[in-house]
Amino acid sequence: MLVASSSASAGALLRHVRTGRARSRAELVALTGASRNTVSARVDQLIAANLLAEGGRGWSTGGRPPTLLQFNSRAGCVLAVDLGVTSVDVAVTDLSAQVLATVGHPIDIADGPRPVLAEVDRLAQLVLADAGLEPADVCAVGIGVPGPVEHSSGRPSHPPIMPGWHDFPIPSAFGRYECPVYVDNDVNVMALGEMGAAGSVQDVLVVKVGTGIGCGVIVDGRVYRGAQGSAGDIGHIHVTTPDGRLVTCRCGQENCLEALAGGGALLRDAVAAGLPVSTTREVVERAAQGDGAAIELVREAGRTIGTVLAALVNFFNPHRIVVTGGVAQAGVPLLAGIRESVYRRSMPLAARALEITVSEAPELSGRVGAALMAIEGFLDEESVEQALAR
Repeated sequence: MLVASSSASAGALLRHVRTGRARSRAELVALTGASRNTVSARVDQLIAANLLAEGGRGWSTGGRPPTLLQFNSRAGCVLAVDLGVTSVDVAVTDLSAQVLATVGHPIDIADGPRPVLAEVDRLAQLVLADAGLEPADVCAVGIGVPGPVEHSSGRPSHPPIMPGWHDFPIPSAFGRYECPVYVDNDVNVMALGEMGAAGSVQDVLVVKVGTGIGCGVIVDGRVYRGAQGSAGDIGHIHVTTPDGRLVTCRCGQENCLEALAGGGALLRDAVAAGLPVSTTREVVERAAQGDGAAIELVREAGRTIGTVLAALVNFFNPHRIVVTGGVAQAGVPLLAGIRESVYRRSMPLAARALEITVSEAPELSGRVGAALMAIEGFLDEESVEQALAR
């Protein structure tokens, strides 16, 4: 059943079609409450702008079968950048976030913004060429970075694991594309990727467990960033350990969640336990392959993370928690530890229908989310209206 919406702008009509809420002019009329003439005129504008196309016939309810509307996802492309501490993935997608070409490469975020972003630009040119596209085809750029970001300006703000990046104007590195550039914390970007192109109306926590730990907060299907864009920075919440030990975090504080259960902490504890590993990835792989000592370390990290998530469940009462990031690839042991703490410490009503799962595609959610962020910015109602006016 379609419920009338207050907005019938061209941008709103386009959103309804591309998210699948409406497939014809008649459904757009029913959904928005606007007149047939108004809807038809704005749909014609979108068709003329190559954003919508007509094709095929729908089911008849007594009259002539309606002509179906389709979003033209190949009307342009976006660049999607998933920037990590030790690697970067760059993709080019169409306007439905379908990946057309992608490439990954090792980097060191501590090298600073200019050399790292120069490498990102090189990779962007590679994926565009691979997809048979030109810089002029790029409509928007989306970038996820592993630290707090002032979303309105695209400038990192005192990022603990990005030395030299504070207040750097990241969008300025993509001037060659002459298009909008959107930058956000990598966990917010991953959260968008987990929601997918169709979106969601749920309240969800997307928890990234990698070198750092962060949380993307989804409210009614939209990313909640807070007053300054730093909502969800759970990696620096203080945690009391059962044995009273104190661990200094890279931010300078003691016993932050990240310092006790992040990727670096997992490697540190594995080495201390005598495991023959030199990277966090090796610890995760050993756990995924059934190594008992690695499994217990990962499970204990999950329990620690779960103590913080239990407090968030009591406060926020989400529908779901999705765990992603490099450490999440350990799978069941991490999930078991998180569930153990969350279900034990959460209030019964808050946890009664709560789902806690591992991401089905943690390696892709960053790129898909960066693409969706760029697409949503490029195709928001105001931007579409301006494009049609031009």
